[in-house]
Amino acid sequence: MNLFKTFLAALVIAAPVWAAAPMGDDGLHKPDWLQDTFMDMAEDLESAKAEGKRLLIIWEQRGCIYCKEMHEKVFPDPKIEALIRENYYVVQMNLFGDIEVTDFDGTALSERKMAQRWGVMFTPTMMFIGEEAPASGHAGQGAAVTMPGAFGKGTTAALLSWVLERGYEGDEHFQKYVARYLADNMK
Repeated sequence: MNLFKTFLAALVIAAPVWAAAPMGDDGLHKPDWLQDTFMDMAEDLESAKAEGKRLLIIWEQRGCIYCKEMHEKVFPDPKIEALIRENYYVVQMNLFGDIEVTDFDGTALSERKMAQRWGVMFTPTMMFIGEEAPASGHAGQGAAVTMPGAFGKGTTAALLSWVLERGYEGDEHFQKYVARYLADNMK
């Protein structure tokens, strides 16, 4: 029996430890790859471009079980975390927050009001902003891709890759891309 306990202890120690990101005062997870900005979309887009990255806005809310799932099981995956760190400039917004956000057209509203303006109703929602400011000046209308919901590691990795490859500009629907991506990357 002692040998069995020793074996179990060794397995626990050897298993990869993925810790969820620390929680902020606002009740949202705060991974260290989040950017601390003035929430000015034009400035954030320029900062992302200066770093050679894509601007990703992630909407969350306190107590969101799906956000928790993403932060505990999906984002810490080494492949996904590397995709985010290397390629995305991530700004977090609180669906019910009061921090002022300035849209591309200069409209300044609280996070909660900006969520309404941009049509965000669910958390998490990932908004991938195009490489240029939207002509409308409205980030919700100018997002290259908006993806509401929590997804597993495979779909999330596929989404991050599809955006980087500008799949939204091509003829291959995201669902077809996911199937191909998973087939190619699960070998």
